[in-house]
Amino acid sequence: MLRLPRAVAHFATAVSAVSIAVTSATPALAETARIDAADTAWMITATALVLMMTIPGLALFYAGMVRKKNVLATMAQSLIAVALISILWVIYGYSLVFVGDGAWLGTLERFLLAGMTMDGVNGAAKTIPEALFVIYQMTFAVITVALVAGSVADRLRFSSYVLFCIGWFTVVYIPLAHWVWGGGFLAQAGVLDFAGGLVVHLSAGTAGLVAAVVMGRRRGYGTENLAPYDLSLAVIGTGLLWVGWFGFNGGSALQANSRAVMAILATHLAACAGALTWTAIEWLTRRKPSVLGMISGAVAGLGTITPASGFVEPWHGIVIGVVAGAVCFWACTSLKHRFNYDDTLDVFGIHGIGGLLGTLMTGVFATAAIGGTAGLIEGNPRLLLTQAYGVAAVFVWTGAMTFVLLKVVDMLAGLRVPHEHEVEGLDITQHGEALQ
Repeated sequence: MLRLPRAVAHFATAVSAVSIAVTSATPALAETARIDAADTAWMITATALVLMMTIPGLALFYAGMVRKKNVLATMAQSLIAVALISILWVIYGYSLVFVGDGAWLGTLERFLLAGMTMDGVNGAAKTIPEALFVIYQMTFAVITVALVAGSVADRLRFSSYVLFCIGWFTVVYIPLAHWVWGGGFLAQAGVLDFAGGLVVHLSAGTAGLVAAVVMGRRRGYGTENLAPYDLSLAVIGTGLLWVGWFGFNGGSALQANSRAVMAILATHLAACAGALTWTAIEWLTRRKPSVLGMISGAVAGLGTITPASGFVEPWHGIVIGVVAGAVCFWACTSLKHRFNYDDTLDVFGIHGIGGLLGTLMTGVFATAAIGGTAGLIEGNPRLLLTQAYGVAAVFVWTGAMTFVLLKVVDMLAGLRVPHEHEVEGLDITQHGEALQ
């Protein structure tokens, strides 16, 4: 029998062991080394913050601005959106948005999260587990769908709202999210949307405007007192939204890094500037600064800075917030009265106009040192044109698909509650419950 020298034998054994280890390693395990503990911890926190924006944040914000007889029904819309869209996101939403690189849609490779491993990652977020990326992006889908309901509060059937949520998530939100964030044609064109100016705010605002026009005005609009039931609830909701927005915008960096912090700082400054601007305008024109105006200005600033937050300097956030407070005030008063549409909670005036403004101002203020892309003030006017292209694409697609979907839902279940139900209130007629 041939005997190898001891050193050679040991070397052969080592090579064999390494070979076995390499060939038996799974792709998921090969990705393990990329996962960063700090990034993962931050993104878990950001996920919780963004979910908090819908429940209880948006639920309280919206409920505080409707009449007492519709408070529970308004909260129910936010709650059901969380439950319903979360399930649909896992079944097919995530896969169609973030798996595959088609110009229009992704693939169903991750249908029901098939093939996702505990330590695997998505190429869009290589330092956190894919499961965490799934649930973080899920919270964006949830709040976008929930936002739309504010435009038609006080008059929408709950059953029709459920059908609308399913359809709108499928034919509007999924394509838009893929086009902008999933490598679709808008991303390929260079459109920038850090955290949802197009995908969340412009889409929800546009859908809300279409829904308000299609459904018509509330009974008594312009002739009866439709004052909010309890603005203290709306103030609490605003506070939760404001804090949650740190996870919304800061989390969109997908890492615990300096860019996330810069986005949070710009976000906070924009909210402050928006609130101050709206308050100042009301004080000058109406002699009294309303609490409703303060919180509306803050949310306008938050929504408008969203697409720009990870691309601009903190002082740009102040400028963007001032513009947001002034223009959104105009949209919620003069523009709304000029065309006489009943956008109950001003989803279009705040989120739609804010998303549009923020997307365009990203093209103006984008700073190469922060986001890697220069905007107009750094000598790149082409970016502003690209952003305008993104606005047009999202507005047209959302408006057209929302109109068609509303007509389909109306044929299937009827959109609006009967007159007597609207008078009695949606809490008791839709849910069999009421505040005492």
